[in-house]
Amino acid sequence: MTKSKLKEKIMRSITQTFDLPSEVTLKLPRITMIGTIHAYIENHQGLVVFSSDELLLKVHQGHVRITGKDFVLKMMIAQDILLEGEITDIRFE
Repeated sequence: MTKSKLKEKIMRSITQTFDLPSEVTLKLPRITMIGTIHAYIENHQGLVVFSSDELLLKVHQGHVRITGKDFVLKMMIAQDILLEGEITDIRFE
């Protein structure tokens, strides 16, 4: 088992034992959707691509790709983004 896999396994155990929010301790993205018109994404590590029909964010274990149309970034601060538009798909890559 690699050092990073061991560290992740230990963090999962600590998270479960102490009932901590996994998105924080495991550096996971948290995506809150309001219908198909808003997505609030927390804990990302950077904006890679943004266009009117695609948003690609770097996250701890890869990327999150959101596709749709008429996208507008309503807010972008630190590790949080509020996306507005017609969302048709969200993928973890």
